[in-house]
Order: sequence, then structure tokens, then C-alpha cells
Amino acid sequence: MTDDLRRASAILTIDLGALVDNWRRLRDRVAPAECAAVVKADAYGLGVSRVVPALAAAGCRSFVVAQFEEALKVRALAPEARILCLGGLPPGAEGDMVEQRILPVLNHLGEVAAWRSHAARRGKALAAVIHIDTGMNRLGLGPDELDALVNMPEWLNGIDVRYWMTHLACADEFDSPMNRQQLDRFKAALARLPKAKASFTNSSGIFHGPDFHFDLARPGCALYGVNPTPHLDNPMRDVVRLDVRVLQVRNVDSPMTVGYGATHRVERKGKVATIAVGYADGYLRSLGGRGHMFVNGRPAAVVGRVSMDLLTVDVTDLPEEAVQPGGLVELIGPNRPVDTVAAEGGTIGYEILTSLGPRYHRVYLDPPAMT
Repeated sequence: MTDDLRRASAILTIDLGALVDNWRRLRDRVAPAECAAVVKADAYGLGVSRVVPALAAAGCRSFVVAQFEEALKVRALAPEARILCLGGLPPGAEGDMVEQRILPVLNHLGEVAAWRSHAARRGKALAAVIHIDTGMNRLGLGPDELDALVNMPEWLNGIDVRYWMTHLACADEFDSPMNRQQLDRFKAALARLPKAKASFTNSSGIFHGPDFHFDLARPGCALYGVNPTPHLDNPMRDVVRLDVRVLQVRNVDSPMTVGYGATHRVERKGKVATIAVGYADGYLRSLGGRGHMFVNGRPAAVVGRVSMDLLTVDVTDLPEEAVQPGGLVELIGPNRPVDTVAAEGGTIGYEILTSLGPRYHRVYLDPPAMT
């Protein structure tokens, strides 16, 4: 063990081999469609500078981001990749979009007009993705704008539409009628529009079957180990593990209290361990009095409030030798998958991953070499 690891208050291990394996599983499931990788929000908090090269080396050729600045980072990491920017066309970014070969996802007719005008100034057609809203009511051309585009095909002059796309609103709710409704609306829209490839499905949508795959799938959370099929066992490999140091173990007894606000009242003689993690590190404040972690393979409950840098755990029923200052406890890992932590905090795995703080000592496990 290196000195850095010995000194680290918390160790976040990111298994790039598991991440690559997850992408390959999804790629094989959607074949012959292409499988992209959504790497927005710093690859869901796991580090785009390590995730993109690993996926590119595995054969991923298309990456999806939310913001133009994210697209520039991915371009530097994957010079030959196709990059879709979901956030549309920032004002004044047209030239950089072209020079960096970034595909803007045009979300309304104003962006379509701006891209068309830039193509006219350059004297050549410019590639883009056009987003058709099918029920999310967030981004994309609504019904009125879709009608306008169909009735005035000249709006597309100078635009090389690489994909028509939409986005599922309830993909992880497998019994929701919204999924089939959006599929039917998307197919109806495609029947009215000029022929081009289509992109529809996200992580959970992939598991709805081939009707949802179209030409380009856009998985995100499943790559990083979040369960895309909440009604079933997780088909993906875990990607992250978070281990945190015990700072102190103290004896407590009634009528003592623990933590800010004295919210936890001690009811019997016992022991409390103070752990070096808090909401500044992405361990949600809502987990106070609700969360659990594993100490030497045994569960222990979070007691009292989660503070900025610390939390406290009831270790009364654990052997003394199992809980010592300097030892590690498992916050996320084989015994505590990210979805379990999220459920206890009243949120989703996406938020847990993207909240992982910068103070963790990060250890990346590289994918095994291909032979």
C-alpha cells in the first residue's frame, strides 16, 4: 500500500474494467444498432479523463454530453469520436461546433434556423441531430414546431440530419404506458420527416426490446453500475467502491445524545464510531439516521445527523477488534450497491454518483489487456 493510500481519509475505487464490460454488454444487446456512451457530468462523477479513453479503446465511437464545454473535453480525449451535445447550440458557438466536429442536438426551431444560417455562410451542409419531443416536455421540438418543420421542409436546407432523436420519460418504469406512447409518437413523427437515422433509447429503454433500439442507443447510468431494470436483479457490474476511515470509537450510554441537534438519543450502553465522510463528500444529509454501511462485512447503522465532514455509526454489536481508528468501512461496494445507498437516501443512483466529492483518493482499476 502506498503512503497516499495509508494517509487517505476515504478511498474511491473505480473499476474501469467493469465499466467497459458494462458497455460491451449493452453494445451486444442493441446490435446491430450502435451503442454510444453518455459521459456528461464528468462521466457521472467518475472522471471523464479516465472513462472516455477506456471506452474508446474498447471500441466506443460515439459519446454524448450535455454541455458544449463537456464536448470540448471529450474531443481532446477522443479525436476521432462522434460527439453529440444534448444542450443544443450555445449562442456564438456555431464556428467552434464545426471546427471541433461536434454534433449539436437542435432542440427548437430557433436553433434550427441558427444552424441553417451558419451553413449558408459556410456554403456547405452542416451535420446535426434534431430532437423531437414525444412527451418529456423539457427539450425538443413540440407538436407545433414539428408541424412547422414538416410543412416547411426548407427549414432543413443546409442541415445534414444525422439522427432524429427523442428521450424516454419513464423508461425505468417498465409497466408505464408512457413508454409505448412515446414510441408510437416517435414512429409517427419519423414517418412525416425526411429519412435519417434515429436515436431513442437510454439505459433502461435498452431492456424494453429491439423496437426501442433504432440506430443509436444512448446508455448512461447502466455503464456506471446503476440498475437499469429496477424490477429485476441488476444485469450490470458494480463500478464503484467507497471505503472510509474510522477516526474515533467512543463509549456512550443513556441519556447521551449524538451529533448536531442531538437528534440521536442513546438508549443503552454501547459504542459509536466517527467516520471521515460527510455531505461535502456527497454522502447525503438525508442519510442521517437512515443509512447503513458495512464494517468488516457486518452492517452498522448511521446515527445522528450527517455533518459536513463526519458521520457517526452505531457499532455496539460489532466485535471491538472489528472497529478500530484507522480502519476502513464500506459505504458503497459489494454489500452496499449504489442503488441501495440511494434508496436509503430517498434518491436515485445517478445523484449518488454525481455527488461524489473531490476529496476522495481515487484509485482506477484499468481494464484487462485485450489479447
